[in-house]
Amino acid sequence: MRHGKKLNHLGRQSAHRKAMMSNMATSLILHKRISTTLAKAKALRQYVEPLITKAKKNETHPRRVVFSYLQDKKAVSVLFDEIADKIADRPGGYTRILKTGFRYGDNAEMCIIELVDYNTEMLNAAPASDMAAAKKRRTRRGAGKTKAEDTTSTSGE
Repeated sequence: MRHGKKLNHLGRQSAHRKAMMSNMATSLILHKRISTTLAKAKALRQYVEPLITKAKKNETHPRRVVFSYLQDKKAVSVLFDEIADKIADRPGGYTRILKTGFRYGDNAEMCIIELVDYNTEMLNAAPASDMAAAKKRRTRRGAGKTKAEDTTSTSGE
């Protein structure tokens, strides 16, 4: 039984897995959005969200801890300077996974993992879609008839 074993090994040895997670986290921090398989994205979310939480406290020790995971000075500086300011009031949930379908070669489920506060298209489109949903009718009664058809059918009876 696998009680308490949450880590997805992704079919790799530990050194390979740690290097891959470090590289993917660096790419996510620098580019704000990457495309990968769903299993890797879920593993990356567990890996990168604690690092983003550590970045909220802009001190020397958290910087060194994050650098020990990422091994990239540019990514650490972007994380602590740019990203930490933008997510300062967010209590968690810094990443979003959007499923995109299946890969042609091996039918692996693909997705996009992105930092939540950096998807400007979704942030700008959210209020417009909420208004459209509010105006939409919830019932189907009388949806097919127009007022002109409605008056002619009642007057003919």
